Amino acid sequence: MKLRYSALYVAMALVFAPGALLAADQQDASPQNPSSQNPVPAEKKVKQLDAIEVSATKRETPLQKTPVAVSAITPDTLDKERVMTVQDLTKLVPGLQATAQGDHGVVTLTMRGIGNDSAKTEYADPEVATFVDGVYSPRAEAAAGLLLDMDGVEVLRGPQGTLWGRNSTAGAISFQTAKPDINAGFYGNAQIEAGNYNLMGARAAVNLPISSTFAMRVAVVHTQHDGYVDYQNPASQLPSVAQQQATYLAAGLNPAKFRPIDPSLFVQGGDKYGAQDQSAARVSALWQPNDAFKWNLSYEYFIDRGTLNMSLMQTPRQGQKFWSALIDTSPYLHRNSGTVRSRMDWNISDGMQLSYIAGYNRFSGKSQFDQDSGVQVPTSFATGASSQNDRTNSSNYKSYSHEFDLKSVGQQTVDWIVGAYYGYEDNNIRFDIPIMNGTMVSESVAWQGSFIQPKETVKSTAVFGQATWHMSDHWRFTGGLRWSDDVKKNIDGRGWGWAYDPTVPQVPIAPSTYPSPATGFNISTRNDARYSDSRLTWLARVDTDIGEHGLLYGSVSTGYKSGGTQDAGTLYKPETLTNYEIGTKFVFLDGRLTWNTAAYYEDFKNFQLSAPITYPDGNRGLGFNNVKGSTKVAGVESELAFQQKDDRANLILSVIPKKELGTLLYAGSNDYQGLPRCAPQSGISACMDISGNDLPHAPTFSLTAIYEHDFHLGNGGRLTPRFSGQYQSDQWLSTFNLGDGDKQKAYFRGDLALRYTEPQDRWWASAYVQNVTDGRVRTSAGRFAMPDGSFQYVSQYLAPRTFGVQLGVWF
Repeated sequence: MKLRYSALYVAMALVFAPGALLAADQQDASPQNPSSQNPVPAEKKVKQLDAIEVSATKRETPLQKTPVAVSAITPDTLDKERVMTVQDLTKLVPGLQATAQGDHGVVTLTMRGIGNDSAKTEYADPEVATFVDGVYSPRAEAAAGLLLDMDGVEVLRGPQGTLWGRNSTAGAISFQTAKPDINAGFYGNAQIEAGNYNLMGARAAVNLPISSTFAMRVAVVHTQHDGYVDYQNPASQLPSVAQQQATYLAAGLNPAKFRPIDPSLFVQGGDKYGAQDQSAARVSALWQPNDAFKWNLSYEYFIDRGTLNMSLMQTPRQGQKFWSALIDTSPYLHRNSGTVRSRMDWNISDGMQLSYIAGYNRFSGKSQFDQDSGVQVPTSFATGASSQNDRTNSSNYKSYSHEFDLKSVGQQTVDWIVGAYYGYEDNNIRFDIPIMNGTMVSESVAWQGSFIQPKETVKSTAVFGQATWHMSDHWRFTGGLRWSDDVKKNIDGRGWGWAYDPTVPQVPIAPSTYPSPATGFNISTRNDARYSDSRLTWLARVDTDIGEHGLLYGSVSTGYKSGGTQDAGTLYKPETLTNYEIGTKFVFLDGRLTWNTAAYYEDFKNFQLSAPITYPDGNRGLGFNNVKGSTKVAGVESELAFQQKDDRANLILSVIPKKELGTLLYAGSNDYQGLPRCAPQSGISACMDISGNDLPHAPTFSLTAIYEHDFHLGNGGRLTPRFSGQYQSDQWLSTFNLGDGDKQKAYFRGDLALRYTEPQDRWWASAYVQNVTDGRVRTSAGRFAMPDGSFQYVSQYLAPRTFGVQLGVWF
């Protein structure tokens, strides 16, 4: 894969070389505040674990004194685990699963068994909300580009509807970027990386104090590697010309139009599926004219020129490699995201603070994806296979939000916070699906459609309040309420379906073709609709100290995700979740050992499931269903952390013995061919009853273990081996629960690393291997109906074994 952003490396060298020289001249100068996303020197890193603070309650509180199930992930851990996307967080958080789904590459999150991995395109609303510096991000795949220069990540488990608002039904992820520091002086870090699959990467950050009241911070990153999926040679798989002609004639097609399959129709070169080519940059500023006011402002830009992940045959054809596919659609991905984030804090008095948090984002993308996965080999240029290209011609998402928080500060009998929120989204998309019989140039259309949504808007308004009453020195009661109002509109949205007009040439729809009767299309769905509803979410919690180093809490809380519009202009209902939880937090060994545990029971009403579906008339769309009755989930999760001068260890446990769907008689998905024909009242052509099935992406048992040890060398340097591994029991990959092909069996996936840190903590070098055993871990599934009546399952997989080396400097 060619290097497209070499200028970025040159710029980084020019910007940061002077800083490196400055550090060389000041041999005794140690970094006062080494940048996040790079490790802190071990002597400075070793501190009591109960000193870690979180903002889960929208005020800074010690993690061990915060009565919320929250995982706090430090910059050091983010770096050593090579966490670059939201998806990489999963092994560090109990009950969290993530996938990058299919033709859109949308990142979908599941928390405690609750999620929706078919939530795609412009309609998507997640059950796990993502925030960056307090600003809600509707698009998780660009929430924090490559997790650049982070100050930490907090993952809040369970509904967070009172303080964090809509779409935090199952939880919320809060990213905190590293902020400029006025008092710390000039410092920074830089890192380069190389590995297999032609991996190349670089990142750097620098703190720039401009004056006694103003500072800036600049951070950049670029990472790229070749794709994991090789192209199969069609010559070894296509039938002979004589066989093609015989099959073509047997199908009753016009003999005069027969032509042999051209092997060049299949892709055999260029960028591969599963490639990465991403860059991001952030400029942050801090203005603090006095002790009573400060303003943090940042602009971040993220570009993605990689490729989507390919769905692979679970059982490859004989003679073919597992990491390969017979591909007739070249991968393409083009994404840009620009974000402004702002936070102003005023200390109105000694006991009161006002905050204003605002954000603005523009996200655009184009892509194309081989949806047929190369499962079926054409028997002639117009028979034996369906060739499907899922293509996003354009997608544009614009969002902004404003939030005002007024809260108490300092020691109070009652800690309180009140706030108001307004968010707006304006989205549009054009998405084409040409499906041809045989090959993509067969001149025989199986079906094709174009989905054009020129304007879809979301308006979300909320007011909220939460208070904690310190009933005594050891007992506290917290209550909270949030009223949310959501309005969604689809304006002039149309689904166009193939009309099978024999007078119109049967060719795949091109991006430049606007569908109309003249080009062979009729309107299949009119999507104009308006949805409006409001909901009240609430929290009640009691917590108490257990001795000097323990905390016990019990809570009942609710979460809410709005309903909305869908294809054909029909509406779906909002979903609500009630969570009953009891938890403990303990500190042992003078702060060197912490143990946090939570047990929960969740009752989910009107759980929303979405999937691509086929209507009885043969046209297609994206359909939403609300699961009737209660979807129930129960589980236990636990986090154990140990840290002393030379040893650090973590155990992260999730047990979910109950994860049962409510009632849904008519569940369908085009990703699963061969479902039974559906009753006419269902409104779709194929479906099955999934009532009472297990939820997907919810293994009964999951355990992550991390351990590292510092060996002190004679020269004063440190050598640190690190082990990180995760075991998960088997789990379903869809709500259909269709058997082994629709399941990921129990697996173990382990990573190893070895890091050397030089005596003065000025630089370090590391070597790593991820997925040491080269295991094949499925994250999704689908199936194709084969001519002999069998089914071939396909899945997307976590990356194969990767390895590399890193070199980093502090200055």
